Amino acid sequence: MAQERVIPAENVRLDYAQVLSVEPVYQTLRASRTEQRCDEVPAPKPEQPAEEDSRWSRVVSSVRGWFGSDEAAEPPVAPPVPTVKVNCRMVPVEREFQRPIAYDVDYIYKGVKYRSRLAEDPGNRLRIRISVAPYVAPAQPTASGP
Repeated sequence: MAQERVIPAENVRLDYAQVLSVEPVYQTLRASRTEQRCDEVPAPKPEQPAEEDSRWSRVVSSVRGWFGSDEAAEPPVAPPVPTVKVNCRMVPVEREFQRPIAYDVDYIYKGVKYRSRLAEDPGNRLRIRISVAPYVAPAQPTASGP
C-alpha cells in the first residue's frame, strides 16, 4: 500500500520585538601609502638690521605706551623660528581604518531573549517573522514479524 505524506502548511505572521542592545561589528582595513618626510633644520639667521633701525624701534616702542592701550604691558611674542627641509625621502606609512559591517542585536520576544547579526541597526523595535508549524516526526519503518 502506497502511503501519501501530507506536508502541513506553515502559519506565518509578523510582529515586533523589543531591542535590548546593539553592538557594532567592525572590519579593520589596513592601507599603506608613501609620504615624503624631511628633516627640519633651523634656517640660517638673517643679517642683523642696521643700528639706526633698532634706535627707531626703541623710540616707537617707548612712545606707544604713552598714547596706546596696555599692549606694551604684554610681553612681545617671539616670531617662529624659520626652518629649512633637508634630507627628504619617501617613507611608507601604514594607516588603519575601522568601519561597521554588521550589528549584533539582542532582543526579547514574549519573555525569551534572542541574538541575531543584522546588516543595519534596527533602533528600539525589531520587526520579526513568526512561523508556526506542527512537528511531524520522520516516518519509521515498521517492523514485520515472522
